[in-house]
Amino acid sequence: MIDRRTFLSLAGGAAAASAAGLQVIDTHIHLFDPGRPQGVPWPPRDNSVLYRAALPERYRALTAGLNIAGAIEVECSPWIEDNQWVLDLAARDRIVVGTVGNLDPADREFGRRLERFHRNPRFRGIRYGNLWGRDLAADLDKPGFVDGLKLLADSGLSLDSANPDPRLLHAVAAVTDRVPGLRVVIDHLPQMDPASARPDLRELAARPRVYVKISQVLRRVDGQVPEDLAFYRDRIDEVFGLFGEDRVLYGSDWPNSDQWAPYRTVFRIVQEYFAKKSPAAAEKYFYRNSLAAYLWK
Repeated sequence: MIDRRTFLSLAGGAAAASAAGLQVIDTHIHLFDPGRPQGVPWPPRDNSVLYRAALPERYRALTAGLNIAGAIEVECSPWIEDNQWVLDLAARDRIVVGTVGNLDPADREFGRRLERFHRNPRFRGIRYGNLWGRDLAADLDKPGFVDGLKLLADSGLSLDSANPDPRLLHAVAAVTDRVPGLRVVIDHLPQMDPASARPDLRELAARPRVYVKISQVLRRVDGQVPEDLAFYRDRIDEVFGLFGEDRVLYGSDWPNSDQWAPYRTVFRIVQEYFAKKSPAAAEKYFYRNSLAAYLWK
């Protein structure tokens, strides 16, 4: 037994290390295998950093000792059957607790495909934004698109954005106007200067079903990637200040993140940031908020 003063002193001294002992859900990884007979649509063959198999066993090895309890895969292929390919991987390796698939809400087959993949409890939503020639701002007006998003919401699934810019964030705000029951996850927000979209960010921050990934934090400046938290703190502060401790998520963006720094560097920077927050805030960022955003089992 220890007295209260001693306990508080010990707790304060341990705060900086608190994040290190937390269980972690990485809400943004990509899985692919260029060695498949059909190949992959991404990454391109000439990308020497990324063009190699990114599979659960490799992810397990490089994150050993970081308390990674699970990961949510975010689909990086527009091929319909790659949704099933990832679900099959998840069935063989339980570190994949969920996947955010790739379906088009305006497609006439959307409802049938959503029902098919959603039979698997690891299918937790879809990703839509400005990848693969898509434009959420324009596509909102396609026949059936909003009805597809309503079906997504009624199914208890979420919508991830991709990738942040002012036009996309304005479109995300429009989505939440038209489908207020839909949970939305904004990916990689620190990669964008928040000043370029502050009115929309303030509007989105006022909507409790909108979550944000403090992911893709690192940036290349004059050919160099700073590895000091101080360089990135202002942007993280602004995102955290807007959305608060209940609606921010950890995501590594692995293996895409390898183009900036090794996984452990990516992890260290956000770990150092949240070590200065309360243990409760760190636990929410690294683990509990992922449950609220994705409802994974």
